[in-house]
Amino acid sequence: MTAEDLNAFFWRVNGLRYYPQSAYFRREFGAPVRKISVDAHFSCPNIDGTVGYGGCIFCDARSFSPGRRFGIEDIDAQIDDGIVQLRRRFDVDRFIAYFQPSTNTHAPVETLERVYRVALRRPEIVGLAIGTRPDAVGEPVLTLLEKLAREKWLVLELGLQSSKDESLRFINRGHDYACFVDAVARAKRHGLRLGAHLILGLPGETREDNLLTARRVAAMRFHSVKLHNLYVVRRAPLADMWRAGKVAIPTLEEYARLAADFLEVLPPDTVVERLAGEATDDFLIAPEWTAKKHAARNAIDQELRRRGSWQGKFFDPDWRDEN
Repeated sequence: MTAEDLNAFFWRVNGLRYYPQSAYFRREFGAPVRKISVDAHFSCPNIDGTVGYGGCIFCDARSFSPGRRFGIEDIDAQIDDGIVQLRRRFDVDRFIAYFQPSTNTHAPVETLERVYRVALRRPEIVGLAIGTRPDAVGEPVLTLLEKLAREKWLVLELGLQSSKDESLRFINRGHDYACFVDAVARAKRHGLRLGAHLILGLPGETREDNLLTARRVAAMRFHSVKLHNLYVVRRAPLADMWRAGKVAIPTLEEYARLAADFLEVLPPDTVVERLAGEATDDFLIAPEWTAKKHAARNAIDQELRRRGSWQGKFFDPDWRDEN
Protein backbone atom coordinates (compact mmCIF):
# COMPACT_ATOMS: atom_id res chain seq x y z
CA MET A 1 0.00 0.00 0.00
CA THR A 2 1.48 3.35 -1.06
CA ALA A 3 1.62 6.42 1.16
CA GLU A 4 -1.21 7.95 -0.90
CA ASP A 5 -3.34 4.81 -0.47
CA LEU A 6 -2.73 4.81 3.26
CA ASN A 7 -3.64 8.46 3.62
CA ALA A 8 -6.90 7.83 1.77
CA PHE A 9 -7.48 4.83 4.02
CA PHE A 10 -6.96 6.93 7.16
CA TRP A 11 -9.42 9.62 6.13
CA ARG A 12 -12.11 7.85 4.15
CA VAL A 13 -12.38 4.64 6.15
CA ASN A 14 -11.45 5.75 9.64
CA GLY A 15 -11.95 9.50 9.55
CA LEU A 16 -8.45 9.74 11.04
CA ARG A 17 -5.15 11.25 9.98
CA TYR A 18 -2.96 8.44 11.26
CA TYR A 19 -2.78 4.65 10.93
CA PRO A 20 -4.49 3.18 14.02
CA GLN A 21 -3.87 -0.26 15.42
CA SER A 22 -7.55 -1.19 14.98
CA ALA A 23 -7.30 -0.67 11.22
CA TYR A 24 -4.09 -2.69 11.03
CA PHE A 25 -5.64 -5.61 12.92
CA ARG A 26 -8.61 -5.66 10.55
CA ARG A 27 -6.26 -5.80 7.57
CA GLU A 28 -3.96 -8.39 9.15
CA PHE A 29 -6.55 -10.74 10.65
CA GLY A 30 -9.68 -9.93 8.67
CA ALA A 31 -11.63 -9.16 11.84
CA PRO A 32 -11.45 -6.96 14.95
CA VAL A 33 -8.77 -7.93 17.45
CA ARG A 34 -8.27 -6.66 21.00
CA LYS A 35 -5.32 -6.87 23.38
CA ILE A 36 -5.58 -8.56 26.75
CA SER A 37 -3.10 -7.23 29.31
CA VAL A 38 -1.25 -10.10 30.99
CA ASP A 39 0.94 -9.86 34.08
CA ALA A 40 3.49 -12.69 34.18
CA HIS A 41 4.94 -11.30 37.43
CA PHE A 42 8.41 -10.72 36.04
CA SER A 43 10.78 -8.25 37.65
CA CYS A 44 12.68 -5.40 36.02
CA PRO A 45 16.49 -5.22 35.69
CA ASN A 46 16.31 -1.54 36.61
CA ILE A 47 14.65 -2.42 39.92
CA ASP A 48 16.18 -5.71 41.03
CA GLY A 49 19.80 -4.54 40.72
CA THR A 50 20.69 -6.22 37.42
CA VAL A 51 21.34 -2.78 35.92
CA GLY A 52 20.05 -0.51 38.67
CA TYR A 53 17.62 0.14 41.49
CA GLY A 54 14.54 2.27 41.91
CA GLY A 55 13.27 1.96 38.34
CA CYS A 56 12.27 4.77 36.00
CA ILE A 57 11.03 7.85 37.85
CA PHE A 58 7.61 7.69 36.17
CA CYS A 59 6.96 4.02 36.77
CA ASP A 60 4.50 2.20 39.00
CA ALA A 61 3.77 -1.05 37.14
CA ARG A 62 0.48 -1.48 39.00
CA SER A 63 -0.95 1.49 37.10
CA PHE A 64 -0.68 -0.28 33.72
CA SER A 65 -4.26 -1.40 32.92
CA PRO A 66 -4.84 -2.43 36.55
CA GLY A 67 -8.54 -3.13 36.22
CA ARG A 68 -7.93 -5.85 33.67
CA ARG A 69 -6.00 -8.29 35.82
CA PHE A 70 -5.45 -6.83 39.30
CA GLY A 71 -5.46 -9.56 41.95
CA ILE A 72 -5.44 -12.43 39.43
CA GLU A 73 -2.28 -14.50 39.55
CA ASP A 74 -2.89 -17.28 37.02
CA ILE A 75 -2.25 -16.35 33.38
CA ASP A 76 -5.09 -18.51 32.06
CA ALA A 77 -7.43 -16.84 34.54
CA GLN A 78 -6.23 -13.39 33.46
CA ILE A 79 -6.95 -14.28 29.85
CA ASP A 80 -10.38 -15.67 30.76
CA ASP A 81 -11.19 -12.48 32.65
CA GLY A 82 -9.90 -10.29 29.81
CA ILE A 83 -11.98 -12.13 27.22
CA VAL A 84 -15.13 -11.76 29.32
CA GLN A 85 -14.57 -8.05 29.86
CA LEU A 86 -13.74 -7.29 26.23
CA ARG A 87 -16.65 -9.30 24.85
CA ARG A 88 -18.99 -7.28 27.04
CA ARG A 89 -17.81 -4.09 25.38
CA PHE A 90 -16.94 -5.14 21.83
CA ASP A 91 -17.99 -7.60 19.13
CA VAL A 92 -14.69 -9.48 19.15
CA ASP A 93 -13.53 -13.09 19.22
CA ARG A 94 -9.79 -12.75 18.56
CA PHE A 95 -7.23 -11.46 20.99
CA ILE A 96 -3.55 -10.59 21.42
CA ALA A 97 -2.00 -11.61 24.73
CA TYR A 98 -0.06 -8.51 25.73
CA PHE A 99 2.62 -9.21 28.32
CA GLN A 100 2.64 -5.64 29.56
CA PRO A 101 3.88 -4.69 33.07
CA SER A 102 7.54 -4.93 34.09
CA THR A 103 10.15 -6.52 31.78
CA ASN A 104 8.72 -9.52 29.99
CA THR A 105 11.99 -11.00 28.73
CA HIS A 106 13.76 -10.76 32.09
CA ALA A 107 13.87 -14.46 32.97
CA PRO A 108 15.56 -17.68 31.80
CA VAL A 109 14.43 -18.63 28.30
CA GLU A 110 12.91 -21.86 29.62
CA THR A 111 10.66 -19.84 31.90
CA LEU A 112 9.80 -17.39 29.14
CA GLU A 113 8.80 -20.11 26.70
CA ARG A 114 6.65 -21.85 29.29
CA VAL A 115 4.85 -18.61 30.15
CA TYR A 116 4.34 -17.51 26.54
CA ARG A 117 2.97 -20.90 25.56
CA VAL A 118 0.29 -20.71 28.23
CA ALA A 119 -1.18 -17.92 26.12
CA LEU A 120 -0.32 -19.37 22.72
CA ARG A 121 -2.17 -22.63 23.35
CA ARG A 122 -5.44 -20.73 23.70
CA PRO A 123 -7.51 -20.84 20.47
CA GLU A 124 -8.77 -17.28 21.04
CA ILE A 125 -5.22 -15.91 21.12
CA VAL A 126 -4.00 -15.01 17.63
CA GLY A 127 -0.71 -13.49 18.69
CA LEU A 128 1.63 -12.15 21.35
CA ALA A 129 2.81 -8.65 22.20
CA ILE A 130 5.80 -8.64 24.52
CA GLY A 131 6.82 -5.46 26.28
CA THR A 132 10.43 -5.21 27.41
CA ARG A 133 13.61 -3.13 27.62
CA PRO A 134 16.48 -2.98 25.11
CA ASP A 135 18.93 -4.19 27.77
CA ALA A 136 16.91 -7.39 28.35
CA VAL A 137 16.94 -9.00 24.92
CA GLY A 138 19.99 -11.23 24.75
CA GLU A 139 20.54 -13.64 21.87
CA PRO A 140 18.86 -16.62 23.58
CA VAL A 141 15.72 -14.53 24.08
CA LEU A 142 15.71 -13.32 20.48
CA THR A 143 16.21 -16.87 19.22
CA LEU A 144 13.19 -17.99 21.23
CA LEU A 145 11.04 -15.14 19.95
CA GLU A 146 12.08 -15.88 16.38
CA LYS A 147 10.90 -19.46 16.85
CA LEU A 148 7.57 -18.37 18.33
CA ALA A 149 7.06 -15.76 15.60
CA ARG A 150 7.15 -18.53 13.02
CA GLU A 151 4.17 -20.10 14.80
CA LYS A 152 1.98 -17.06 15.44
CA TRP A 153 1.87 -13.31 14.97
CA LEU A 154 4.27 -11.62 17.43
CA VAL A 155 5.53 -8.12 18.13
CA LEU A 156 8.41 -7.24 20.45
CA GLU A 157 7.84 -3.82 22.02
CA LEU A 158 10.98 -2.02 23.16
CA GLY A 159 10.86 0.92 25.54
CA LEU A 160 13.02 3.84 24.45
CA GLN A 161 11.16 6.93 25.79
CA SER A 162 13.73 9.32 24.31
CA SER A 163 16.85 9.21 22.15
CA LYS A 164 18.47 11.95 24.25
CA ASP A 165 20.90 10.37 26.69
CA GLU A 166 20.59 13.27 29.11
CA SER A 167 16.85 12.59 29.34
CA LEU A 168 17.40 8.87 29.80
CA ARG A 169 19.73 9.61 32.73
CA PHE A 170 17.21 12.05 34.22
CA ILE A 171 14.39 9.49 34.21
CA ASN A 172 16.79 6.83 35.58
CA ARG A 173 16.21 4.63 32.57
CA GLY A 174 19.28 2.48 33.15
CA HIS A 175 20.41 2.34 29.52
CA ASP A 176 21.46 4.76 26.82
CA TYR A 177 20.32 5.31 23.25
CA ALA A 178 23.16 3.20 21.85
CA CYS A 179 21.80 0.22 23.79
CA PHE A 180 18.45 0.67 22.08
CA VAL A 181 20.02 0.94 18.62
CA ASP A 182 21.97 -2.25 19.25
CA ALA A 183 18.88 -4.14 20.46
CA VAL A 184 16.90 -3.06 17.39
CA ALA A 185 19.66 -4.17 15.02
CA ARG A 186 19.97 -7.58 16.67
CA ALA A 187 16.19 -8.12 16.79
CA LYS A 188 15.90 -7.25 13.10
CA ARG A 189 18.53 -9.86 12.27
CA HIS A 190 16.11 -12.37 13.82
CA GLY A 191 13.34 -11.07 11.58
CA LEU A 192 11.18 -9.83 14.44
CA ARG A 193 8.31 -7.37 14.16
CA LEU A 194 9.21 -4.43 16.43
CA GLY A 195 7.38 -1.71 18.31
CA ALA A 196 8.81 1.32 20.10
CA HIS A 197 7.54 3.19 23.18
CA LEU A 198 8.19 6.93 23.45
CA ILE A 199 7.41 9.65 26.00
CA LEU A 200 6.87 13.10 24.53
CA GLY A 201 7.47 16.20 26.60
CA LEU A 202 10.12 15.02 29.03
CA PRO A 203 11.56 17.78 31.28
CA GLY A 204 14.32 19.72 29.59
CA GLU A 205 13.53 18.49 26.09
CA THR A 206 12.90 20.98 23.32
CA ARG A 207 10.71 20.56 20.26
CA GLU A 208 13.91 19.88 18.31
CA ASP A 209 14.85 17.10 20.77
CA ASN A 210 11.46 15.46 20.26
CA LEU A 211 11.74 15.78 16.49
CA LEU A 212 15.19 14.19 16.50
CA THR A 213 13.82 11.21 18.42
CA ALA A 214 10.92 11.03 15.96
CA ARG A 215 13.22 11.08 12.94
CA ARG A 216 15.49 8.45 14.46
CA VAL A 217 12.54 6.16 15.14
CA ALA A 218 11.15 6.83 11.67
CA ALA A 219 14.47 5.87 10.07
CA MET A 220 14.43 2.50 11.89
CA ARG A 221 11.10 1.63 10.24
CA PHE A 222 9.32 0.11 13.22
CA HIS A 223 6.17 -1.91 12.74
CA SER A 224 4.44 0.17 15.42
CA VAL A 225 4.88 2.95 17.95
CA LYS A 226 3.24 3.89 21.22
CA LEU A 227 3.28 7.55 22.19
CA HIS A 228 2.89 8.47 25.84
CA ASN A 229 2.50 11.76 27.61
CA LEU A 230 4.42 12.30 30.83
CA TYR A 231 1.99 11.82 33.71
CA VAL A 232 2.35 11.42 37.45
CA VAL A 233 1.09 8.36 39.35
CA ARG A 234 1.16 7.59 43.04
CA ARG A 235 4.19 5.78 44.45
CA ALA A 236 6.35 6.72 41.46
CA PRO A 237 9.46 8.83 42.24
CA LEU A 238 8.18 11.45 39.80
CA ALA A 239 5.32 12.20 42.20
CA ASP A 240 7.63 13.74 44.80
CA MET A 241 9.50 15.68 42.13
CA TRP A 242 6.25 17.07 40.73
CA ARG A 243 4.92 18.05 44.17
CA ALA A 244 8.19 19.88 44.84
CA GLY A 245 7.85 21.82 41.59
CA LYS A 246 10.95 20.24 40.05
CA VAL A 247 9.25 19.03 36.88
CA ALA A 248 6.64 20.51 34.58
CA ILE A 249 3.99 18.38 32.88
CA PRO A 250 2.89 19.36 29.35
CA THR A 251 -0.60 20.75 28.94
CA LEU A 252 -2.99 18.96 26.60
CA GLU A 253 -2.39 21.58 23.93
CA GLU A 254 1.41 21.30 24.26
CA TYR A 255 1.26 17.53 24.08
CA ALA A 256 -1.00 17.60 21.02
CA ARG A 257 1.55 19.76 19.19
CA LEU A 258 4.41 17.40 20.10
CA ALA A 259 2.42 14.35 19.00
CA ALA A 260 1.45 16.00 15.72
CA ASP A 261 5.12 16.83 15.10
CA PHE A 262 6.01 13.20 15.73
CA LEU A 263 3.30 11.78 13.47
CA GLU A 264 4.23 14.07 10.61
CA VAL A 265 7.73 12.57 10.28
CA LEU A 266 6.67 8.96 10.95
CA PRO A 267 6.36 6.59 7.96
CA PRO A 268 2.71 6.41 6.85
CA ASP A 269 2.66 2.62 7.19
CA THR A 270 3.85 2.57 10.81
CA VAL A 271 1.01 1.44 13.05
CA VAL A 272 0.11 3.89 15.82
CA GLU A 273 -0.86 1.73 18.77
CA ARG A 274 -1.43 4.56 21.20
CA LEU A 275 -1.43 8.35 21.13
CA ALA A 276 -1.22 8.96 24.89
CA GLY A 277 -0.94 7.14 28.19
CA GLU A 278 -3.79 6.10 30.45
CA ALA A 279 -4.12 5.92 34.22
CA THR A 280 -7.14 5.50 36.46
CA ASP A 281 -8.17 7.83 39.26
CA ASP A 282 -6.81 5.31 41.78
CA PHE A 283 -3.28 6.02 40.53
CA LEU A 284 -3.27 9.31 38.62
CA ILE A 285 -2.10 12.56 40.23
CA ALA A 286 -1.52 14.79 37.20
CA PRO A 287 -2.39 15.98 34.64
CA GLU A 288 -6.16 15.68 34.94
CA TRP A 289 -6.67 15.38 31.17
CA THR A 290 -4.91 12.00 31.20
CA ALA A 291 -8.01 10.51 32.86
CA LYS A 292 -10.36 11.95 30.24
CA LYS A 293 -10.90 9.24 27.65
CA HIS A 294 -10.17 10.37 24.09
CA ALA A 295 -9.03 13.85 25.23
CA ALA A 296 -5.55 13.45 23.76
CA ARG A 297 -6.77 11.71 20.62
CA ASN A 298 -9.27 14.48 19.92
CA ALA A 299 -6.72 17.22 20.60
CA ILE A 300 -4.13 15.60 18.32
CA ASP A 301 -6.70 15.13 15.57
CA GLN A 302 -7.71 18.78 15.87
CA GLU A 303 -4.07 19.87 15.72
CA LEU A 304 -3.44 17.83 12.57
CA ARG A 305 -6.58 19.23 10.96
CA ARG A 306 -5.58 22.77 11.91
CA ARG A 307 -2.24 22.19 10.16
CA GLY A 308 -3.84 20.42 7.20
CA SER A 309 -1.50 17.57 8.02
CA TRP A 310 -1.33 13.81 8.56
CA GLN A 311 0.98 10.95 9.54
CA GLY A 312 3.91 10.76 7.15
CA LYS A 313 3.46 14.19 5.55
CA PHE A 314 7.11 15.05 6.23
CA PHE A 315 8.55 11.53 6.32
CA ASP A 316 11.93 11.46 4.61
CA PRO A 317 13.08 7.93 3.67
CA ASP A 318 16.54 9.28 2.87
CA TRP A 319 17.09 10.99 6.23
CA ARG A 320 20.36 9.99 7.91
CA ASP A 321 21.28 10.49 11.55
CA GLU A 322 24.34 12.71 11.70
CA ASN A 323 24.18 13.41 15.45
